[in-house]
Amino acid sequence: MNRRTIAYIVVSVVVLTVFNGLILQKEWLLARGETVYLELGPRDPRSLVQGDYMRLRYDIAEDIREHRSSDDVRQGRVIVRLDDRRVAHFERLYRGGDVGEDEQLLHWKYRDRIALGANAFYFQEGEAERYRGARYAELKADDSGATVLVGLRDDELKPLGFR
Repeated sequence: MNRRTIAYIVVSVVVLTVFNGLILQKEWLLARGETVYLELGPRDPRSLVQGDYMRLRYDIAEDIREHRSSDDVRQGRVIVRLDDRRVAHFERLYRGGDVGEDEQLLHWKYRDRIALGANAFYFQEGEAERYRGARYAELKADDSGATVLVGLRDDELKPLGFR
């Protein structure tokens, strides 16, 4: 084998390893993460270029925007308090220290707005009516604050869409 072939094989193995590692990380989070429900703010139901989707805005993003400082301009973590239904309520921005038993750490990023986890939910064309009643986003979160979007829920936390 020549060097070019060996280089292609090595690069392919590295790329596949990285992608599989990311997939395994998300699957682990889905299987073992803590369930957290974030209340949704106003929702945008459609994109002509990308198909049917809902741009997600989380109510606690406004609290984060109000409390963030120049030190956390682009990203940070927030501590939310979970009520008995596991709905998250803004508690404080994380500055280190312990997280309480009824609290959860969530990672946030600021680009054009503050996002916690996924900022859009895509669904099959023609299914917009099914998701019109979305009130909560269901996320799975780990101890570091990483999240993955599981689905959307209605006022009573019943799943919307296919499960």
